[in-house]
Amino acid sequence: MARKPSIRAQARRALDSRFRQIEPVIGRRPSAGWIRAIRDALGMSGADLAKRMGVSQPRVAQLEKAEVLGDLKISTLERVADALDCDLVYALVPRSGSLEADVRTQARAKAVEQAGRAAHTMRLEDQAADAELRPLIDELIESLITSRQLWR
Repeated sequence: MARKPSIRAQARRALDSRFRQIEPVIGRRPSAGWIRAIRDALGMSGADLAKRMGVSQPRVAQLEKAEVLGDLKISTLERVADALDCDLVYALVPRSGSLEADVRTQARAKAVEQAGRAAHTMRLEDQAADAELRPLIDELIESLITSRQLWR
């Protein structure tokens, strides 16, 4: 009988679904940053954006540089987006593309580590370990995925 997915598993699957929709739309940040890319695409000068924001033109250049360096506060980026008639979309997207894959990778690593300790003990006791380890590892993976011990 199949177990009902946990709330965490359901949340991972829901987020993974959203990530699959986001990636093709947004992709990677442009090399000069979103502020510069959108401003240029709109045909808006730095001075025009500065006026819309109520700051100096050199400040806009500083903001564009800070974005590229990753030193721009979200609240400031929201102000820039507003001045560009844009909405700021904020997301943390897993590098692997899937939270479920990340959880399974972590669970497998921990299960192999734990099973390795068991295999060592079995070898010391002169018991065959390899054939018995696969089911143990699979069971440990499923157990770790639903536990609070996965990331410790």
